[in-house]
Amino acid sequence: MKKVLAMVLAGGRGERLYPLTRDRAKPAVPFGAIYRIIDFTLSNCINSDIRRVYVLTQYKSISLHRHIQFGWNILSTPLGEFIEVIPAQQRLDEHWYQGTADAIFQNIYTLQQERPDLVLILSGDHIYKMDYRKMIAFHMEKGADLTIAAIRMDRNLSRSFGVMEVERDARIVGFQEKPEEPKTLPDDPGTILASMGIYVFTTEVLVRRLIEDARSESSHDFGKDVVPAMIGKDRLFAFDFKQGDQRETGYWRDVGTIEAYYEANMDLLSVVPQLNLYDSAWPIFTYQLPHPPAKTVWDEEKRIGTALNSIISNGCIISGGTVKRSLLSPNVRIHSYASVEDSILFEGVEVGRYAKIRRTIIDKEVQIPSGMEIGYNPHEDMKRFTVTDSGIVVVPKWIRL
Repeated sequence: MKKVLAMVLAGGRGERLYPLTRDRAKPAVPFGAIYRIIDFTLSNCINSDIRRVYVLTQYKSISLHRHIQFGWNILSTPLGEFIEVIPAQQRLDEHWYQGTADAIFQNIYTLQQERPDLVLILSGDHIYKMDYRKMIAFHMEKGADLTIAAIRMDRNLSRSFGVMEVERDARIVGFQEKPEEPKTLPDDPGTILASMGIYVFTTEVLVRRLIEDARSESSHDFGKDVVPAMIGKDRLFAFDFKQGDQRETGYWRDVGTIEAYYEANMDLLSVVPQLNLYDSAWPIFTYQLPHPPAKTVWDEEKRIGTALNSIISNGCIISGGTVKRSLLSPNVRIHSYASVEDSILFEGVEVGRYAKIRRTIIDKEVQIPSGMEIGYNPHEDMKRFTVTDSGIVVVPKWIRL
């Protein structure tokens, strides 16, 4: 994999995840109690033996930079290995990144310096496990100029994805970006073949097409502009995600909305989750402070600290409260007689005595006063917090209640 360079696009605003993205980039949003979203893409790189990785950042990137600095300084520089952040620099003109293709084009100098044979372009805001080596081997076997990772999706979701039309040998002969009337699979009219935003490019072809796109009047996006322009001109192939999916569960989530983010976290609480965080053969790496072990409290005052079907991180103290079907990030405190159900609590949250929390995401360092109820009265919740159409309440970071 020494001839492969990975470039992770991590500059998105994440507006649909607001207020979780009020103070941080989307890839830096906490996930699964102890991780950040970007940890899954970077872990896939390490587990796939891809050890030359650039992370391209732009908006609200301070916490993301810190996380990568503290948690991902794990490779050997003398061996030519690195995970390095490249912030938007306006190297070529006065514009910031105008689209996914423009982000790579503005760093074309890096490609010229590194001179890789292949470039693996990834998104830093998806949740999945994938062995990229299998996709790269497929790309080389086909003699492809571009290979796109593909996943089967319901046709009703077509307006959220790039949709591919392929021949039997997996050659891509058509590409529609977020169509209302998509091309469906011949063997299943209710299903589309969706792009996952994972690309393997032959470097020479990538550079040529990026320069062409930069000279055109386009939105400078891979899905909208670059890929459709390559159809019929270059050798494009679709790689079935299940062939590279670790454990072949087909689990991949774009957690771009509050609902999708909430559901993906709750997926982890299944008895046998499709995304297995406990798989020692494919670990998910991250950065954690040295918190003490989690603790529950029971005493003669009939305070019984319990956690059922939940993920409880280090540093948490459940001091006589009850936690059900929830994820608690490090250093959370649940005080006596409080109740937390179907919720996600970020680091440093404190829930006061007799408080009741249900179907709620609480961002970092929020103190819930004694007796407060959140998630039980939608009308009252809407006066103070963000509430989704499905009734998920989001309490922003550092709010005073």
